[in-house]
Amino acid sequence: MNFTYTEEQEMLKTMARDFLVDKCPKTMVKEMAEDEKGYSPDLWREMVELGWTGLVIPEAYGGTGMTFLDLAVVLEEIGRACLPGPYFSTVVLGSIPIMKYGTEEQKQKFLTTIAGGEALVTFAITEEDGTCDAASITLPARMSGDSYTISGTKLFVPDAHAADYLLCAARTGEGIEDGLTVFIIDMKKTGISVTPLKTMGWDKLCEVTFNNVSVAKDSILGQPGKGWEIIKSATEYAAVGKCCTMLGAMQQSLDLTIDYAKERSQYGQAIGSYQVIQHYCASMAIDVDGTRFSTYEAAWKLSGGKPAAKEAAIAKAFANEAFERVSTLAHQIHGAIGCTMDHDLHYSTRTGKAAALSFGSSDYYREIVASEMGL
Repeated sequence: MNFTYTEEQEMLKTMARDFLVDKCPKTMVKEMAEDEKGYSPDLWREMVELGWTGLVIPEAYGGTGMTFLDLAVVLEEIGRACLPGPYFSTVVLGSIPIMKYGTEEQKQKFLTTIAGGEALVTFAITEEDGTCDAASITLPARMSGDSYTISGTKLFVPDAHAADYLLCAARTGEGIEDGLTVFIIDMKKTGISVTPLKTMGWDKLCEVTFNNVSVAKDSILGQPGKGWEIIKSATEYAAVGKCCTMLGAMQQSLDLTIDYAKERSQYGQAIGSYQVIQHYCASMAIDVDGTRFSTYEAAWKLSGGKPAAKEAAIAKAFANEAFERVSTLAHQIHGAIGCTMDHDLHYSTRTGKAAALSFGSSDYYREIVASEMGL
C-alpha cells in the first residue's frame, strides 16, 4: 500500500479543511449541540453542492464515484472540525449498504436522493446491550400476509430524529445469524416514535420505538434472513469511518498541544523545552501515526473490495485506546485551561470519545482479530 495521498486526495483534503475551518467554527459546533436538529440545513446544502453526500455513490445515481479511501480523507477532516450533523449516518451507514446490497429500483430511489441531499438516512442496529453482534439483535419482524409487522425498540440510533429513511436490523427467524433481515423503513410511517438521548459527545443518538409498524416485502434490503452479511459489512465500514473521525480529533488535539507547549512559559521558559513534555508530545505523535497507518490500511482494503475484517478490527481496537492516551496527555499538558468550555480541546475529546464508544469496544474487536487468526 502507498501511504502517500494522490494529487486528487491532496486537493480533497485541502478543500475539506479550508471549507470546514470557514464554515464550522467551534461556536457553530456548540450552537448545534443545543439545537433541536443538531445541524445547519444551509451548511448541509453547501456540502451537497460540493458533492460530499454523493462522494462514493456511482455517477449513474448522481454521485461522483470516488472510493471509500477518498471518503476517509474527508472523514478525517470532519473529525478534526468536530462537524455536527447527519453526514456520517447518511453517507457511511445509509448509502454504502444500499449501494452494495440494494436492488436496482432501491438504488435509483435512494442513492439519487442521498447524492442530491434530499434524503437523510441512518442504520438502526443496536439494542439494549449496545453491542453489534448478531445475538444482540432481537427486535422481532413478524410476517403478516404480504408485509412484516415490527414492534420493539432500537437504541443509540444516530440522527434518527432527522432521518427520512431508516435501515433497520430485525429478527425474522430463529437462527442467530441466519434469522436477521434488514428493512428500509420510511420514517413517516405510523407507529414510529423517536426520542433523542443525552450524550457526552453532543451527537444526536436516539431511541426509536416501533408500535406495530407495517413494512412491505419490497422494503427488504438484500434477502430475507440474510441480513447479517449486510450488518457485518456496514459495521466494518462504520468502524473504519469512526477511526477516521477519531484520527482527525487526535490530530487536532496534538496540534493544539504542540502550539500550547511552545507558547506556555513556566520558570522562565516554554514548557515544551522540558523533557517530560517533549516525551508526552512524542507519545501522542506515535499514537496518532499508529492510528493513521492502521486506519488507512483498512480503508484501502475496503476501497479495493478486499476482505478487511481483521484490518478493520485492528484499526478500531487500536484507535479506541490510542485516543484515550492522546486525550489524557493533551489535557495533562494543558492543565486547567484545557478542561474549560472556553478552550477548543474539549470538542476534540468529546468527538473522539463518542467515536470510540461507537460500533464496538476494543475487546469486541480483539475477539474478531483472534477469530481471523483461527483462534
